[in-house]
Amino acid sequence: MNPEQFQLALKEKGIELSEIQLEQFETYFKLLVEWNEKINLTALTAEEDVYLKHFYDSISAAFYYDFTKEQSICDVGAGAGFPSIPLKICFPELKVTIVDSLQKRIVFLNQLAEKLQLSNVAFYHDRAETFGKNKEHRESFDIVTARAVARMSVLSELCLPLVKKNGIFIAMKGAQADNELSDAKNAIEILGGEAKDTHTFTLPNDEGERSIIFINKRKKTPNKYPRKPGTPNKSPL
Repeated sequence: MNPEQFQLALKEKGIELSEIQLEQFETYFKLLVEWNEKINLTALTAEEDVYLKHFYDSISAAFYYDFTKEQSICDVGAGAGFPSIPLKICFPELKVTIVDSLQKRIVFLNQLAEKLQLSNVAFYHDRAETFGKNKEHRESFDIVTARAVARMSVLSELCLPLVKKNGIFIAMKGAQADNELSDAKNAIEILGGEAKDTHTFTLPNDEGERSIIFINKRKKTPNKYPRKPGTPNKSPL
């Protein structure tokens, strides 16, 4: 998918990009490739792959959810900024917080935000388990999202404590999403969530199946969650 195809594919979904937004994506791509030579940000560096499997894929959440209102979004384990930075470019009203455990990626994100002239963005070098215990951030976000970070039973414990009551957790997954969701049913319930919808689609050019899982936050997460760093992964709920 080249930039022109990217623009057209989004237009078909009702998302029209301005020249400035297209330039921001071009700058994002160039900076990603440049920094990838210094630190491992992505295995994909060809323009066609980045535009399809990172940019378009990240924005696909907006095909099923309205990001146009002023909302706060926390992106857990965003790595090189996916999905929240492509969403922020498309929907500048979003207030974006990214938490990632690798300091080098946070340095990249700060440089990226500066180059793209993004406002209302904040980047934290922290483990999601520790971040979710912080009273300043806990249950304070309208939306929490994560893309290809961990299986749903683990991811729910990292993300749901950050979602405010009546907010939403959006998990972006590949194939096998139904199985993961089934395995995570108990964890989601314990953490105060309720599975709402799952949308499954294929990327353009048959480039793989994707699923987007929406979890509503129905009640407060018990104080003991998330557990200590590493525990959710070792012994999922």
